[in-house]
Amino acid sequence: MSVRPALLAHDLVRVRGSRRVLDGVSLTAAPGHRIGLIGDNGTGKTTLLRVLAGVDEPDSGVVTRPPDLGFLHQETPFTPSVTIAAVLDDALREARADLAELDRVAAALAESPDHDLLLAAYGAVLERAQDHDAWDADRHAQTVLDGLGLGGLPHDRTLGALSGGQRGRLALAAMLIRRPSALLLDEPTNHLDDAAAAFCEEQLRAMPGVVVVASHDRAFLDAVCTDVIDLDPAVEGPIRFGGGYTAYVTAKRAEAQRWRRRYDEEQALLVDLREAAAVTAHQVAPGRAPRDSEKMGYGHTAGRVQNQISRRVRDATRRLETIERDQIPAPPEPLRFHAATLATGDSDEAIVRADRLEVPGRLEVAQLEIAARDRLLVTGPNGVGKSTLLAVLAGQLTYSGALWRRAGLRVGLLGQDSVFTDARRTARHIFDTTVGARRAEMVPLSSLGLLASTDLDRPVAELSVGQRRRLALAVLVADPPELLLLDEPTNHLSPTLCDELEDALNTGPGAIVVASHDRHLRTHWQARHLSLPGQL
Repeated sequence: MSVRPALLAHDLVRVRGSRRVLDGVSLTAAPGHRIGLIGDNGTGKTTLLRVLAGVDEPDSGVVTRPPDLGFLHQETPFTPSVTIAAVLDDALREARADLAELDRVAAALAESPDHDLLLAAYGAVLERAQDHDAWDADRHAQTVLDGLGLGGLPHDRTLGALSGGQRGRLALAAMLIRRPSALLLDEPTNHLDDAAAAFCEEQLRAMPGVVVVASHDRAFLDAVCTDVIDLDPAVEGPIRFGGGYTAYVTAKRAEAQRWRRRYDEEQALLVDLREAAAVTAHQVAPGRAPRDSEKMGYGHTAGRVQNQISRRVRDATRRLETIERDQIPAPPEPLRFHAATLATGDSDEAIVRADRLEVPGRLEVAQLEIAARDRLLVTGPNGVGKSTLLAVLAGQLTYSGALWRRAGLRVGLLGQDSVFTDARRTARHIFDTTVGARRAEMVPLSSLGLLASTDLDRPVAELSVGQRRRLALAVLVADPPELLLLDEPTNHLSPTLCDELEDALNTGPGAIVVASHDRHLRTHWQARHLSLPGQL
């Protein structure tokens, strides 16, 4: 077997506008290592993946990458007119090319069995084919499609006819089928149900090459990663932790405590030094008149005292200047989700009733009732209609059957795609104009803790996918509806914000319906369950 190459990056810097998204990031990823990228939205996870993949060039720094690197974007790279068959052909192209080249060289060797160059070429192609398990590639491709819930789809179907989740899973399948020497994944579990996530984890653990993955899926990171790199702000820059997510959380908590302790100690020292430079150093012998024995030489003694004062002031000032120039930055305050109070109502009063609700080929629900302060978790495999149900409840899709909503019921939907009509406007401007000036004054965007203060006045076009999704969530919770519908609400949110969101959903009034694959949320959120297809 050939030696698989490592993925190396040294001192990467990437600047966008006036902001350094990456500032001196280095990474060594040897074959067999599976590295998770952790960090809040906007800390540079996607940017780092794009630079590692060669999609973006760094402003400085060097990347050494294997030639057969694969990169899974958050958004599928294929156009809507491409068929499933074409995607599979592309994924299998390298394996099929290796087998064809092997046959060609073998035929040439049959005519010239002692040809040294042909023997060397045959050995190289054979190693490459073995590395990619080329002889089993077609069977492996079908296994991957089945494992990701795509096995039943006709291969002549175009991507434009697939759901967003199906397109995302097909792009992931193509990467798992290729088995490149280095695989870069950006949020690979966003569209995976439990069975597909478990299958993906198994496939990645079996990868012989390098895997680098940016993910907010805490269960996934624990199951897959051998190392975690934290891109959140830290005293000494990005930190690499050994182990999965649980080990990272323990180490991160200890590191945050050390940072806070060092910062507090230094701030206390700065206060003392400033006082010493301004006051204390002058108090060599405060309030004492000269003794009789000193009076004849008092002027000389006073000179010595003045020299001592000057020396102490100089020493305190120099030390103060040194620490102020190189002082430890303040630990960042974590974003906190402070949801505005949702609409109240009688907990027993029904606000929605559905009977024999159906969207042909997409959704069937025999009966459903939602009360004014209900909690409903909608689960089920991809394609059974979770997003469709939420769209019907929001009044965005036609249906057959009976659906009654209480008169005047205010409904808000957070879909999986957050699109704003004018991405040139800032996040604050979009928020203020959407919720209205009066509401924006009562519940400012900054008070919700969903965007960092540095991102409030950035154009939406410059925000990450997760930051745009947070902005859409902020609009909903700032002017809360009586029925809040959330489609995969933890997608693109940091683990910390996921925890905060779960707490808010547990305690806030109003009716909330959540469709989610998030294994952690489904375990911890207290709600009734509607499993599709099926009943409560």
